[in-house]
Amino acid sequence: MERKRNGRERPKNSTFNNTPSLIAKNTVFFYYIGMQEYIRARSDDQKEERLNQIKDATAELFENNPYNEITLTTIAEKLGWSRANLYKYVTTKEEIILEIAKEKMTAYYSALLAAFPEENNYSSEVIAEVWAGIINAHQTYMRYVSYLNPIIETNVTVERLAVFKKQYYDLAYALCDNLTKMLNLSKDAAYKLQLDILFFGSSSAICCYKNPLVQAALEKINILPPKLDFYKDMKEFILMRILWSVK
Repeated sequence: MERKRNGRERPKNSTFNNTPSLIAKNTVFFYYIGMQEYIRARSDDQKEERLNQIKDATAELFENNPYNEITLTTIAEKLGWSRANLYKYVTTKEEIILEIAKEKMTAYYSALLAAFPEENNYSSEVIAEVWAGIINAHQTYMRYVSYLNPIIETNVTVERLAVFKKQYYDLAYALCDNLTKMLNLSKDAAYKLQLDILFFGSSSAICCYKNPLVQAALEKINILPPKLDFYKDMKEFILMRILWSVK
């Protein structure tokens, strides 16, 4: 029994004694219910907002973590959601990453189409310089490209992949149309040119990315690899590849 108050003894397990903990529990319960209501999208606009939140969280994880460390669990934790709530919108992390890659792909090709209009007389050197600058500004997309074929495109539905591929070919072919006029190439040669540059950019971006695991391994064996200059290497490769195509 606790000490008397106003001449009466108060039991340890009285409702009065447990009031603070009950209030805390109720507060957490109603906060949880409120979060559930917020997370559960009830309109198309709310669903789009949730998907954007998912993509933003995943993109941030992709930027700062090795690919294998990104899971639906880490994405849910980043959002402050449960996995169950995340499953209401996506079923694999590749679905999310494919959508992010599509947005970054659109930005990359749109930048190239704006930089290289149909009617221009740019020299090969200018084209290489501008193209390298655009790729340098889209290094993150280059990293997404390196994961597309071997991993991402094998873990999504055919329907999602068809939408993504349609967007890619529409943009890539539009760029090729401009390249054929700029460099006097066939469409096949123009497509191969842009594809080679894309693949070289993606492999270079992966090499330039400082993977924490790789960094730890290199420190363990006391190896300091030579520094890479992504922009310079891209510029030299693009110029070389253009000159090879137009010879």
